[in-house]
Amino acid sequence: MAKGTVTQKIIDAHFVAGEKVTGSPISIRIDQTLTQDATGTMAYLELEAMRIPKVKTELSVSYVDHNMMQNGPENRNDHMYLQSVAADKGVRFSAPGNGICHQVHLERFGIPGKTLLGSDSHTPTGGGIGMMAIGAGGLDVALAMAGKPFRLAYPKVIGVRLTGELKPWCAAKDIILKMLSILTTKGNVGAIVEYFGPGVKSLSVPQRATVTNMGAELGVTTSLFPSDERTRDFLSAQNRGEQWVELVADADAEYDEVIDIDLVQIVPLAACPSSPDNIMSIEELKGGKVSQVIIGSCTNSSYRDLALVAKVLKGRQVSPDVTLSIAPGSRQVLEMLARNGMLADIIAAGARILETGCGPCIGQGQSPSDDTVTLRTFNRNFAGRTGTKGDQAYLVSPETAVAAALTGAFTDPRDLGIEYPEIAEPEQFLINDNLVFNPPAKPGEIIRKRTIGEPPVNQPLPDKLDGRVVIKVGDKITTDHIMPAGIHLKLRSNIPAYSQVVFECFTEPGKPSFAERAAKVRDGGAHGVIVGRDSYGQGSSREHAAICPMYLGVKAVIALAIERIHSANLINFGIVPLTFANPADYDRINEGDGLTIDNLRAQIGTGSTVTARIADGTEITLNHKLSEEDRKIILAGGMLNCAE
Repeated sequence: MAKGTVTQKIIDAHFVAGEKVTGSPISIRIDQTLTQDATGTMAYLELEAMRIPKVKTELSVSYVDHNMMQNGPENRNDHMYLQSVAADKGVRFSAPGNGICHQVHLERFGIPGKTLLGSDSHTPTGGGIGMMAIGAGGLDVALAMAGKPFRLAYPKVIGVRLTGELKPWCAAKDIILKMLSILTTKGNVGAIVEYFGPGVKSLSVPQRATVTNMGAELGVTTSLFPSDERTRDFLSAQNRGEQWVELVADADAEYDEVIDIDLVQIVPLAACPSSPDNIMSIEELKGGKVSQVIIGSCTNSSYRDLALVAKVLKGRQVSPDVTLSIAPGSRQVLEMLARNGMLADIIAAGARILETGCGPCIGQGQSPSDDTVTLRTFNRNFAGRTGTKGDQAYLVSPETAVAAALTGAFTDPRDLGIEYPEIAEPEQFLINDNLVFNPPAKPGEIIRKRTIGEPPVNQPLPDKLDGRVVIKVGDKITTDHIMPAGIHLKLRSNIPAYSQVVFECFTEPGKPSFAERAAKVRDGGAHGVIVGRDSYGQGSSREHAAICPMYLGVKAVIALAIERIHSANLINFGIVPLTFANPADYDRINEGDGLTIDNLRAQIGTGSTVTARIADGTEITLNHKLSEEDRKIILAGGMLNCAE
């Protein structure tokens, strides 16, 4: 067990129950929550189903930042519901246009040493300010708002010792890309990454937040930095200096594993298609043609990032072969750039200014053309996430992105021949919170338009699983594969409609979709089963990747490994997450096969293995890591059936 770490100190201060042994289930108190509109509507519907009159956290904030493209009434219907239910439940509401949840929360609400649970996988952004900020499914966040503790495994703590300082044109984004080249996107479930060492003090809070934000792609529970003088300066500039507390690891802190990174050795890097851990240096990619550049997302849309881009662009022109789009992360950032003239410099250079929201990062617009390269300062480049099938999306720093925008090609920014613009942290950020609405003393009626559905409720786990394998997939299946975003995002409040696009990316022309096959199995009285390989369910926290399969009759997911948030979501909605005891058994099962588990309830109720019978009549062993509480939830058919 790691000792004397920031991680241990925060857990100790919030500990509720469990055993402080690595891998053992524990529960912790949650101080703050955040939701965003793509996941928040279902979270608040679930909170209503619990009949909780007011949230019991210190602070809960509902953000609108994902479904900003109002092509039809669905998105605005969600926004009106979210604002009215926030008023009813005692939640602060950040209106459309105020900014991306993680950027705004870092600026205006994050407090060192506090715990934050968010219904978005990039909630660990708050780790840049010294919070234990964890992404989770909407139902887990609803439970936290209801005053329930959050359940997780006591973490393995990976310490990352930083030394030295970044050289000019090398960025915080390159640090996390380096980490992804070391740890990859899989095999890190149950770990927390904690940064320490003399190099930490050279990084500002926005730079640290870039590292912790994209730490989500490692598959860890969260990442965090200490709270030190740089943290104090950031909070003071946000008029929140009184909320600062020092929180650093002890000098003799012990970590379960230590990785050493000399910041002097960091070079400009890129995550190549189509995984955040497919890392190459810009030097290796140099000269390749680039057609589109987008700078923004919760990873790289801070004032520092965009001020640097503005200074590089000033007096210069974007290459005629490139379209450059920029999305500020918050209204604070946009207004500051507008008032100091930097926004004018960006516009004059030929950039397109997008709304302060998630936009193209979640597949909402700005899809690249066929057979072209797009460079993005985002955190994910899963295949098709841009909205273009067969896309070639690379993830880079703002420094590398702006270099490509000027030259029309992969260019090491150190080769631009431009003096590196040092960006000083503002002594005072512009404070304008008039798009954050406090809950009124007397809220009005909750607004429910026709497109707002209800969270579906599952049936208790059957005594016997009469399974049919509806789909068999390979490694690194993301929640984007399971539940596409983009044009379908507006359906998230309508489970029957949204469930029709489950695994849409695998539908072959002229053949039945996953939804059609699963519904046929369900309506025939059998149970759907999904089979995957390694790192199943990585990526976004979207609980719809569990809700919609559950609605279609899926009762079990079997894989070599299942990622943390998705596994928790499966449990919350009564789907059994199982892993192959013998990896070779994956090859013995085919799509369409039968798979039977007798005495399923009894097998789940005791032990950590399940015996299943596959199509050829032989038996295989499946493992699970269900805690006692998990077992109760699964047996009941999901958390909504047993939540008090």
